[in-house]
Amino acid sequence: MLSALLDPQTGLLAPAYATPITLLVVAGVVVGLAITKVGSDLVLLGGLVTLVITKSVTIPHAVHGFANEGLIAVAILFIVAEGIEQTGAVSQLIQYVLGAPKTRLSAMVRMTLPVAAMSAFLNNTPIVAVMLPVLNDWSKKTRISVSQLMLPLSFATILGGLCTVLGTSTTVVVNKLLEAASREGEYAHLDMAPLGLFELGWVGLPCCLAGLAYILLTTRYLLPDRRPAMEQFENPREYTVEMVVEQSSPLIGRTIEEAGLRHLPNMFLMEVDRGGHILPAVSPKEILAVGDRLVFVGVVESVVDLQKFAGLTPATTQVFKLDSPRSERCLIEAVVSHSCRMVGMTIREAQFRTRYNAVVIAVSRNGERIRGKIGAIALQPGDTLLLEAHPSFADVQRNSGDFYLVSRVENSTPLRRERAWMAQVILVCLVVLITIVGLDILPAAAMAATAMLLTGCVKPREARACIDWGVLVTIAAGIGIGEAMHDSQAGLLVAEQFISLGGSHPETTLAIIYGVTMVFTNLITAKAAATLIFPIALATAQQFNVSPMPFIVAVMVAAAASFATPVGYQTNLMVQGPGGYRYSDYVRYGVPLSLLLWLVSVIVIPQVWTF
Repeated sequence: MLSALLDPQTGLLAPAYATPITLLVVAGVVVGLAITKVGSDLVLLGGLVTLVITKSVTIPHAVHGFANEGLIAVAILFIVAEGIEQTGAVSQLIQYVLGAPKTRLSAMVRMTLPVAAMSAFLNNTPIVAVMLPVLNDWSKKTRISVSQLMLPLSFATILGGLCTVLGTSTTVVVNKLLEAASREGEYAHLDMAPLGLFELGWVGLPCCLAGLAYILLTTRYLLPDRRPAMEQFENPREYTVEMVVEQSSPLIGRTIEEAGLRHLPNMFLMEVDRGGHILPAVSPKEILAVGDRLVFVGVVESVVDLQKFAGLTPATTQVFKLDSPRSERCLIEAVVSHSCRMVGMTIREAQFRTRYNAVVIAVSRNGERIRGKIGAIALQPGDTLLLEAHPSFADVQRNSGDFYLVSRVENSTPLRRERAWMAQVILVCLVVLITIVGLDILPAAAMAATAMLLTGCVKPREARACIDWGVLVTIAAGIGIGEAMHDSQAGLLVAEQFISLGGSHPETTLAIIYGVTMVFTNLITAKAAATLIFPIALATAQQFNVSPMPFIVAVMVAAAASFATPVGYQTNLMVQGPGGYRYSDYVRYGVPLSLLLWLVSVIVIPQVWTF
């Protein structure tokens, strides 16, 4: 019976049946993303499978997104970003730009303006990939919730990308479509030509400025202030850890506050030991000197952050006597058992490093602050030791009688700072290849990721683990659903119905074309919306017998300005997990911004590109 409903040429359901089914599935996906806690990757994948089963999209078109160049580039850029993070290649530079703002507003200004400026010339995706780990650390130091930074980061890159044709892949795609249409086809006679590099800035810059003003004024009120779970506990396990200022440390000569050691999350500087002289009440204006031993008290996550400071190393020299290189070690928590042979002995007397090939960095004991050097601490049952060791320590000692509990601390591998210059060179080459040489982002990113692996900036196991497969599945499934909207003619039908409302007024029709593109870009991804509405914009211009440029620019801007859903643009998806966002956050924060840009574009475009 189903075969009687199929189109013999395409093997799909006839449009009369496929269109309502596709629209129902898309509506179901939107509702599922909005009201359920199921991951967006599973919701979109479920919608795509439904469309395949109902013969609303061909299988090659359904899986087309999984072979999409942009998707593969995003996956590879995760590896490049991991190499940059593991070496600390740009963290110091970006931290210098971000600084230590006094207010939330100044923090937002420091973050959004440079990001938007970079996005005008660089692809949005690598910028967000590089900034994610940096902002995560910066949010802790500034005590600003990460949920108030990640979505503004994505939005700022999108806004900056509107200022030039190279700013986003979406604007590049539309410009390529415009170039092809101006040379050949039934619309070649129309008055149109591809945009120059900065020509889009006539409308993009006003949109960017209006959007950035919106971000600065509304973020505090429209985005949630979600705090990490650790901050919700009143008495988390605290460690006393001692760090020393190295001879070549960049912190030398800077005050405690300038060095960023004043407002560490869940950690404070208890005292400074300077040549045997103890400074118990450390002033934020105290200037750091070579050999200063800084005694901190804080939770394990903050100890991990502390180890990432350039020029600070654990005060115990034992860490340099372990067999394995520091770049291969991690932090491990181990609780001393009652049957441990070291109970009652000091860490030095027990020859802990020789016995276990591990070094004690800090000790936690029932919330007490243990004074004195690490080696002089006498171990007691129930002490929690923070160790630096090879990851194999956890596997070997997990069933040992010496410890009750042994667990690795996530993301605690010391940075490979000796390879930072290599990662910096690779990053610069990536930027040059994309912006100056004009190489596509996929081969450029592939070469950069290969270089990161070959130089040891990132390990193979880290490269495998850093790829966020949920983001990739979401992007691919979203592209597949966009293909279904095309195959079933559902998108064409809806677009034509909306645009017909414009009547005989080009200005009204321009606003409708922008609005329809804006809706579609948030539902079926930016590129799918652009390719769907582009021919309709040309046909509309021909019908009015006017220049198609205002309509095409409207499609270009509306397709690139995706704010209201996570699935519309890949950077929105990239920040969803790190920011802990829900679908409703995008709607509440993104819809007003989309409407604002709609208004600005509809006013500005006819002034620059006349009908």
